[in-house]
Amino acid sequence: MIAPETFFTFFAASIVLAFAPGPDNIFVLTQSALYGRKAGWLITLGLCTGLLGHTTAVVIGVAAIIQASAVAFAALKIVGACYLLYLAWQAFRAPASAIASSSDAAAGPDGLRLYRRGIIMNLTNPKVSIFFLAFLPQFVNTARGDVAQQMIALGATFILATILVFGSVAMVASALGHWLQRSSRAQVVMNRVAAAIFAALALRLLLAER
Repeated sequence: MIAPETFFTFFAASIVLAFAPGPDNIFVLTQSALYGRKAGWLITLGLCTGLLGHTTAVVIGVAAIIQASAVAFAALKIVGACYLLYLAWQAFRAPASAIASSSDAAAGPDGLRLYRRGIIMNLTNPKVSIFFLAFLPQFVNTARGDVAQQMIALGATFILATILVFGSVAMVASALGHWLQRSSRAQVVMNRVAAAIFAALALRLLLAER
């Protein structure tokens, strides 16, 4: 059982960290601006599903293996960077979308694809596992019961904070998206910007150190 003061401290820290600029929230922002708040929420759910994987990895010790093994870390970096470059190429080639009849978004990738993108992007970022490995244990108290249960509870709390923050980002960015949908030129420019961001995130991931 996690102490109430520990829970609120961890939750506040998670909110602050979720707001810090990084690949995940930038991804939510760009896709929400392009395709609307529904797309942003689907990607957010995908990213949070990925966080379930990272939480599980930390609990069973896989994250420790990634941290200790240069080969495993490098392999995951390469996979993640290749996926980001693939998204960059898709965004660069994407034409302006027709304005959707729905008030939610212009035509874009289907919901399952957006959700899957969020999962893959999160799971292929080894820095997330290492971050969880370093961050979660700081709030674990062995005197308060099973450590694994506390880690799972902390992981769930971090996911809740992520949903709240990224959902807010999706809502704000979608307002920009409504303006973009009125201009084909603006959509093309935004697609190019998204491609550049994906490419930059791929480079950042490749240059990441353990």
